[in-house]
Amino acid sequence: MQRIKVMINLFLKEPLWFKLLISLTFLISVIFSGMENTVFRSLSKLAASIFFTTYGIKYRYNRLVSMVFFTAALICIYLAFN
Repeated sequence: MQRIKVMINLFLKEPLWFKLLISLTFLISVIFSGMENTVFRSLSKLAASIFFTTYGIKYRYNRLVSMVFFTAALICIYLAFN
C-alpha cells in the first residue's frame, strides 16, 4: 500500500500537461479496446504507445525501465498497423 501512495504522490507532483496526456491516453486506450471496430482498436493501441513512450521519456535516467517502456511502445505500434 505504501508503494501505491508514493506513486500517486509522484503523479500528483507532475505538471498539468503530463497528467492530462497520461490520463487521456490511458482512457482512450481502455475505452477503444472494447469496441468491435478494428479502427478503434488500432487507435487504442496507438494511444497505448503514446502512453508508454511518454513514460519511457520520463524514466530515461533508468535505462532498463526506459527500454522496457520503449519496447512496449514499439510492440503497440506494430500491433496497431497489423
